Amino acid sequence: MQTHLAPEFKDTPDGLAAEAILRKCVHCGFCTATCPTYQLLGDELDGPRGRIYLMKQVLEGETPTRKTQLHLDRCLTCRNCESTCPSGVDYGHLIDIGRKIVDAKVPRPAAERALRWALKEGLPSPLFGPAMKLGQLVRPLLPAALKAKVPAPQASGSWPRRTHPRKVLLLAGCVQPAMSPNINSATARVLDAIGVQTVVAPQAGCCGAVKFHLNDQDGGKAQMRTTIDAWWPHVDGANGTPGVEAILMNASGCGVTVKDYGHLLADDPHYAAKAARISALTRDLSEWLPELSAQLQGRVTPTAQTVAFHPPCTLQHGQQLRGGVEQHLGALGFQVKVTACEPHLCCGSAGTYSVLNPELAYQLRDRKLGHLGKTFGSTATEVIVSANIGCITHLQSGTATPVRHWVELLDQALQPPSA
Repeated sequence: MQTHLAPEFKDTPDGLAAEAILRKCVHCGFCTATCPTYQLLGDELDGPRGRIYLMKQVLEGETPTRKTQLHLDRCLTCRNCESTCPSGVDYGHLIDIGRKIVDAKVPRPAAERALRWALKEGLPSPLFGPAMKLGQLVRPLLPAALKAKVPAPQASGSWPRRTHPRKVLLLAGCVQPAMSPNINSATARVLDAIGVQTVVAPQAGCCGAVKFHLNDQDGGKAQMRTTIDAWWPHVDGANGTPGVEAILMNASGCGVTVKDYGHLLADDPHYAAKAARISALTRDLSEWLPELSAQLQGRVTPTAQTVAFHPPCTLQHGQQLRGGVEQHLGALGFQVKVTACEPHLCCGSAGTYSVLNPELAYQLRDRKLGHLGKTFGSTATEVIVSANIGCITHLQSGTATPVRHWVELLDQALQPPSA
């Protein structure tokens, strides 16, 4: 695609990056066939190719409108189009640039600004946990729309007390500890069972994804730097101790962002090298499943026989990780299947998308739950598992079938080692 940047973007970092991405697009339209919002709305401008044209026009000097902004807002950033694209168009980074430029030129209505501000400041805040506990106390009294965002209280289980020479870092996160605290403790218990100690740096809270994708990119990058500073003594090794083996992510939405630190902070002279090191060390928890499966053979008794797995977009498209959860849980005796119908499509959670675009988000949720419910044909699905707190909470709001993280299932089935 030929592009002629307007003078205001020519030779700027964003302009050069966007131009390089745009030049890879060949207008083929394969991306449209796998775009969730195009499937629902049937509008070319609500598919990747149409949005690319809109961003190209803005970069070439055309004034964006509120309509331009709305079409970009409706994108889930699921990156399904990247998995489909035969030309390797880096759509995820392009939409970040496009939204940043359009938001600088198109004022949002006051109510919309207030909601986005509340989300980007509230979700990563230390006050989110107490607010969630209060919401859970009064959950039966909440209206249905709000009740869907407040999961029932969950016990977290104990954190292992043993120490091991092998250590990994785990991001505490911002939303997950408040909404589903058992995911982190279950991760620590499963790793403890194979002789790996889980370390959490308290100052490393939000990975920066919430603010960054709500177009507070400077605020998001500030949180990324804070996280790097909190992790660095464990990565570099302190007082002569060796550094951690890996930084493990049990929320694929955080994982795809932390793996991108090296790109997002590449122009920061003080953090570029550290960010690249952090990204190189980061692994989704499922990437450790081969070792977990090998070492836990004979030590697990699956408690659910029919498990439907929903691979989050941040896992299968953002990180390009597919098949590992099904394969290795299957090797441990779990009967895990991915729906044969539209397994690539987003469930509609997409970070804060389900709050900002609830109508589209709930259509996608119900569509996904319908497919998941038919995964085993005549046999009822006993549990749905996923790998991201947003997907888990969003799907659970639409079904009575338990929705859990796959590591919780493994933790529950783990038997204590023999004496």
